[in-house]
Amino acid sequence: MDLLIALAGLVILVFAGDILVRGAVALSLKVGIPALVVSLTVVAFGTSAPELLIGIRAALEDADGIVYGNVVGSNIANILLVIGVPALIATIRTQECETRRSFAMMIGATLLFIALCFFGPLTYWHAAVMLAVLVFILFDTYRNASRHIEEVHADPLDELEDADPDMAWWKVSTFILIGLIGLPLGANLLIEGAQAVALKLGVSEAVIGLTLVAVGTSMPELATTVMATIRGKADVVLGNVIGSNLFNLLAIMGVSALFAPLAVPAGFLSWDLWVMLAASLALVPFVLHWTNVTRLWGFVFVALYAGYIAHLV
Repeated sequence: MDLLIALAGLVILVFAGDILVRGAVALSLKVGIPALVVSLTVVAFGTSAPELLIGIRAALEDADGIVYGNVVGSNIANILLVIGVPALIATIRTQECETRRSFAMMIGATLLFIALCFFGPLTYWHAAVMLAVLVFILFDTYRNASRHIEEVHADPLDELEDADPDMAWWKVSTFILIGLIGLPLGANLLIEGAQAVALKLGVSEAVIGLTLVAVGTSMPELATTVMATIRGKADVVLGNVIGSNLFNLLAIMGVSALFAPLAVPAGFLSWDLWVMLAASLALVPFVLHWTNVTRLWGFVFVALYAGYIAHLV
């Protein structure tokens, strides 16, 4: 029953997050906010809303293991699972996508996060550092995205998937209301269910965060990358993963640390953080265009992830 409650919380989180993003994007476009700004702020934060609510709720409940496990586990799953599974379906061709700049930022954010963890527990000053770096990255991304749109004379609305600036006001309000109600409800169910499962199985909250919570919150990214791979949009695949990992480290951990000090769980400093860094560095051959993500690479990534989960269990 506890497992069903946790899974129900995950389903509600994913649904509420998607609905909230759609409503918030439509509202932003209606009031005249540029589409590019919307894509870098509303969409970016909105798609990370489930993880953010989990982080805040877990921090307030002193479930530090779930906070860290959610972020670190999601980042590992985003690379090994979210890239590995689509590669089993079709080769992800990376020669035409330019993600070197954002990838360098992701590696920098990963190293920064690991360094801060060694000076843990994470408190408000750690949060200030992470959020300041996030603001810089957002500004830099906005500047480069603006230059790109000017050079190719593209329509900024094309950058927003399923954007509907003509959505009726009642529908916008309904979407936002459902999202705002569903997110905290889902987070509450997930945290309570996950804590109960950890207690009954005799495992730590960190393990539950690294497995159940992390994989569950990575499902939207997995669905997105599978569809992007089928459509042959490799830049969407890599960009989605890199952007999600950046936000997990800087925004989710940064905001969560503002609500309560977050003690680093045992084992993270000697194992899980380094697995996350190694998984991140595994993208180097594809970001530098040395090779495509073939089915062989997909099998290797999925096998590595299965081995990591087996080790945790």
